[in-house]
Amino acid sequence: MDHEPNSTQAVTSEQAAGSDLSGDRPGRIVLAATPIGNVGDASARLVELLASADIVAAEDTRRLHRLVQSLGVTVGGRIISYHEHNEATKTAELLDQVRAGKTIVMVTDAGMPAVSDPGFRLVEGAVAAGLTVTAVPGPSAVLTALALSGLPTDRFCFEGFLPRKAGERASRLADLDAERRTMVFFEAPHRLEAMLRALHERFGPDRKAAVCRELTKTYEEVLRGTLRELLQWAESNEVRGEIAVVVGGAPERAPGTPEDNVAAVNELVAQGLRLKDAVAAVAEEVRVSKRELYAAVLAAR
Repeated sequence: MDHEPNSTQAVTSEQAAGSDLSGDRPGRIVLAATPIGNVGDASARLVELLASADIVAAEDTRRLHRLVQSLGVTVGGRIISYHEHNEATKTAELLDQVRAGKTIVMVTDAGMPAVSDPGFRLVEGAVAAGLTVTAVPGPSAVLTALALSGLPTDRFCFEGFLPRKAGERASRLADLDAERRTMVFFEAPHRLEAMLRALHERFGPDRKAAVCRELTKTYEEVLRGTLRELLQWAESNEVRGEIAVVVGGAPERAPGTPEDNVAAVNELVAQGLRLKDAVAAVAEEVRVSKRELYAAVLAAR
């Protein structure tokens, strides 16, 4: 049965990222993943794009030159610098090029653009303007670390870099106190010890975690253990390289009795929540009867 196309703009995978990237189709943006360490992980489509795209927008043009030299490919189009410090000014220029029919490939230093890297503003602007955006997938430090961590992978969240300042970092971790999903973070090697200490203090010494270092490179290393063990390792070693930290989610809390949760209800009430709503929120979180919890709160008063 034939169907009329709806009014929503749709782009098929063949139209968006077919093998002929230099045809007469409308302009588009292609987010292209680059190797996170091992240049052998570069895809054939990435090589083809670098050679045929009209414009290559690179987070670091020097790294791009090293990459294309390693791949033995010659960039056929214009190379421009596109990074967090000039995104605001360069985005409009790039969108104008797409409107003019140009193919722009966006690459960052490693992995998928827009994931803790430049690229989001470009995608946001293209979507708002109704322009075509597609991707050439490939290496990802987030997914590689998650897969190697030995921690549950069915549900996870990516938290990027934690704040550098201790107070802001502690506040962010407090927000993740009840997070049940496996968490993936990035961290600089010289800040890893402080980060692990903050995780240790917030989540407890026995929370399972993994430190993934130099993924896909010659000296790849994945250390798995408790936060106590990983902190001890970081304290006694000079850590180098690119770091991803994977932390197990919060364990399921035992429901306890209604009386055990009166303080939690009173705390929410003190914050301005109505008693009925506070009881409902706590009862749902700890899996106790709302009616029994409400009665316990009134009895305690």
